[in-house]
Amino acid sequence: MSKPYQAPGYSSTQTISVLTGASVMLTMSMGMRQSFGLFVAPVTQDLGISVADFTLAIAIQNFTWGLTQPLIGAFADRFGCRVMTIGGSFLYAAGLGVTMIAEGPIALWIGLGFMIGLALACTGLSLALAASARAVSVVKRSVALGTISAAGSIGTFIAAPLAQGLIDSNSWVIAMVGFIALCAVMIPAAFYTGCGDDVSVEVNSPSTNGGSQMSVKEVLIEAWGHKGYVTMSIAYFVCGLQLIFIAAHLPAYLEICGQSSTLGAQALAVIGGFNAIGCYILGWLGGKYPKHYLLGGVYILRSAFIVVYFLLPATPTTTLVFAAVMGLLWLGVAPLVTGLVGQIFGLKNMATLTGIAFFCHQAGSFIGAWGAGLLFDAFGNYNLAWQIGVIIGVTAGMAQLFMNDKPTDRMAGAITA
Repeated sequence: MSKPYQAPGYSSTQTISVLTGASVMLTMSMGMRQSFGLFVAPVTQDLGISVADFTLAIAIQNFTWGLTQPLIGAFADRFGCRVMTIGGSFLYAAGLGVTMIAEGPIALWIGLGFMIGLALACTGLSLALAASARAVSVVKRSVALGTISAAGSIGTFIAAPLAQGLIDSNSWVIAMVGFIALCAVMIPAAFYTGCGDDVSVEVNSPSTNGGSQMSVKEVLIEAWGHKGYVTMSIAYFVCGLQLIFIAAHLPAYLEICGQSSTLGAQALAVIGGFNAIGCYILGWLGGKYPKHYLLGGVYILRSAFIVVYFLLPATPTTTLVFAAVMGLLWLGVAPLVTGLVGQIFGLKNMATLTGIAFFCHQAGSFIGAWGAGLLFDAFGNYNLAWQIGVIIGVTAGMAQLFMNDKPTDRMAGAITA
């Protein structure tokens, strides 16, 4: 008989292996991804390129991640995620290697941009949360997803100080070597994330999965027909724009304000630490309250605190307080979005559907990374960038509050059957 936290068909060992592997994989993968903003100043100075050249690499990374996520998710839904997570871990290390030998923007766009973007589609939130959602019971799902997302936050607490310390004591190239060591840790974790690959979701009840296997075309038609899902995905675009703007540009903004480079690393680390708390809290709240209300509240609160921070002088105190608040409101949206997808569509096509929503998130990240870099190069400051982020953040939050979160007709029929 299954324990309360296990999904039907999973042994206790499988459930623990999936959750542990997903947690460690996210810790490494997301920790490095959230710390690339620390490389803006040293890389642009060393290679003689513009800020926009570097942030275009980050933009390509995020767009590649989003563009390939639905395809990676569809493959994982049908054939298992282990081959994707392990392959992505090796590709991550290879992308870092190409970045290390870059002599201009093109190699940077290939390594840091395309290769790591594709690697993140294999090792990032979508596959980790999809694998975890299948491994736990519906009663514990929201809390479990919040806990796994928290692991991705802890990674910044590790990777950011590691990178800044190696940049200060050696060079940005040596810092990339340190990140390759983190990839070595990620590989066995990626293996264990796939421990549930041999457990068919067919063992779960129809009310959880909603009937027989659907084609990719049928999945897309059903997703487009659910206006609540479309609203959530568009709002997720704004989420990506806001987060990557802060992660990629906050260190550079602080240097413009005369603060030390160390403060940027400290801010990212504080975001990571408080994000772990925020993910768990939002995951817990998602099991008790409507998830779309929580999402809307997060987007509006983020926007409000961005206004307050950028209107105040940038000091160590205001920066670290801002980082703590942003951390509480950071990746906690991921378990809420994943939980909503499961609630509306069931589990069978979760990686595909969260991948499609995540594409919208990463399209926002592309605009947030590169667009803010272009605005900085054009005006010499980030004023217009953060103002745009605030306006669309409030708009997205309001739309999210009123989304339709009811299950599809297919799911509703399965539940009443």
